[in-house]
Amino acid sequence: VVQVVESGGGLVQAGGSLRLSCTASDLTFDDLAVAWFRQAPGSEREGVACINWRGDDTTRYAHSVKGRFAISRDNDKNTVYLQMDSLKPDETAIYYCAAGRYCSDPMRTFEYIYWGQGTQVTVSS
Repeated sequence: VVQVVESGGGLVQAGGSLRLSCTASDLTFDDLAVAWFRQAPGSEREGVACINWRGDDTTRYAHSVKGRFAISRDNDKNTVYLQMDSLKPDETAIYYCAAGRYCSDPMRTFEYIYWGQGTQVTVSS
C-alpha cells in the first residue's frame, strides 16, 4: 500500500524556521513530481512549492514564499524536503506532501495522485 508521510511540523515563533520531510513507502519519487500544499482553517488548499522528477528537478514556488522556502530532494533517501525560513503567523496551516505527474505553475491539486495526511505547522506571533 502506497503511503506518503510528512514529518517535521511543529510550533515555531514568527521569523523562525522549520524543515518538513516527505517520504513514501511502496512508491519511489524518482519519476514523479512532488509538491507541498498547505491549508489553513476555512481556506482552500494552496500550492507552496514543487519539484519535478529526478533528472529534471525544476522547482516552482508560490509567490508568497519565494526567497524564504526551498524544496529539495534526496533521491537516495526517497525524501523531499521543504525548508521554511522567516515564517509568518499567517502561514499556520496543515502542510501536505503530494506526488504526481508534473510540477506546474500554478500548482493544482488535481495533478497530484498520492497525498499524505499532513503535518501541522503553527507560527506564533
